[in-house]
Amino acid sequence: MTSPGTLARPASRPGVRPAGYALVRAGRGSFLLHRRAAGTAAVLAVALAAVCVAHLCVGESFVAPSEVVRVLLGRPSSASDELVVGTLRLPRMTVGLLVGAAFGVSGALIQTVARNPLAGPDIIGVTQGAGALTVGSMAFGVTSYAVLPYLSVAGGMLAAGLVHLFAWRGGLQATRFVLIGIGFAVALRSVTHLFLTKGDQLVAQQAQVWMTGSLNGRGWAEAVVLGRALLVLAPFVLWAARAQRTVSLDDDTATALGVRLGRTRLGLVAIGVILASMATGAAGPVDFVALLAPQIARRLTRTAQIPLLCSALLGACLVVLGDLLARTILAPTELPVGVLTAAIGAPYLIWLIVRGRPGRGRAAGGKA
Repeated sequence: MTSPGTLARPASRPGVRPAGYALVRAGRGSFLLHRRAAGTAAVLAVALAAVCVAHLCVGESFVAPSEVVRVLLGRPSSASDELVVGTLRLPRMTVGLLVGAAFGVSGALIQTVARNPLAGPDIIGVTQGAGALTVGSMAFGVTSYAVLPYLSVAGGMLAAGLVHLFAWRGGLQATRFVLIGIGFAVALRSVTHLFLTKGDQLVAQQAQVWMTGSLNGRGWAEAVVLGRALLVLAPFVLWAARAQRTVSLDDDTATALGVRLGRTRLGLVAIGVILASMATGAAGPVDFVALLAPQIARRLTRTAQIPLLCSALLGACLVVLGDLLARTILAPTELPVGVLTAAIGAPYLIWLIVRGRPGRGRAAGGKA
């Protein structure tokens, strides 16, 4: 009998192409491409490009798109355009792109393992752990952006390990995992506020802005650190995209196929935690991006697994668009981007909770 989870492996009988897939040949090899997912990714890439152009054009001073292109090509018409676009807006936008993509992929991986759409890194305590250690370090004098991202990774990994330890009872049940994660998130947020009362007043103000998730003041230094980390993690993310198929199967089927579920799940969670922690270190805990992007991507593509590429594109689009609105909606007052993403994500979280039935969890790849 065929298990519902086998939708994750579209190939059925030799010579039979599953509905909705196209056969793509690459040299001597070939692979199946989900048409709707590929089309959605192309549309999202175009939308992201449009949002990026708008981010570079719109602000206190408007720069024409043609001038933006000239600056990007290294041929600015004036020094003011070079300053506004190349020095102020482009580095900030680049950080937003990388942060959004990292949060999108992180949320997709964690939701896949937990089989629960509520299991984003900002819901289960990962970003709060990264934030607590980062703010604590800032309160005691460590303010170098070359060091803070690595402290964020350590804090996120520690928080994820504690949640996993307390949630494990002969297995990882989705509802228990999410509830314990929420408890740790609340506790770690309280620890963060405690650190704020112990540090220098100026540092505490900087940390307070950082805690809301902000791209203000972010530049090439943060972009380079985060970009290098994402390049190092790229091969592991490619592995994760393939490993999602087996994790989405029910446990009995996956075990029968020889899959080591424990190791695979641990690997996926570790990649997701590192991505979320690095993004938190670069821009602060930009809430709800990791929660929203994967679920929107899955609903757009209608695939068996959460598509990582579409999640990354949506995450980047949410952060860059949110930052654009944060800069302009109440100009000249500038809001943190986390305020905008929270305003969108909080109602969605309430809708997910109200929509769910008691004792049951909506799975990211099946039932919890």
